[in-house]
Amino acid sequence: MKTFNKTYDKPRRPNFKERPRDGGLEVTVRNGDLEKALKIFKRKIQKSGLLKDLKQKAFYEKPSEKKQRRKKEAVKRWRKIQKKLEEQL
Repeated sequence: MKTFNKTYDKPRRPNFKERPRDGGLEVTVRNGDLEKALKIFKRKIQKSGLLKDLKQKAFYEKPSEKKQRRKKEAVKRWRKIQKKLEEQL
């Protein structure tokens, strides 16, 4: 449907810079202890999986390889859960 109204401003996709940021990773530096803040920041990145994603997206991964990797990860998670359950008994 076309409109002929010149004042009509159709919605546009926001620019990358204009996109609202979700939470993000934030670390406060206390007493000028930058080393500790950096250590905490690295731990947060590791925990969030951001570093892993960046490394994976550095090169193209074929869909078959992606499927294989995801299956391996699922098996690894399953074994970890089973190991935890065995330890509890």
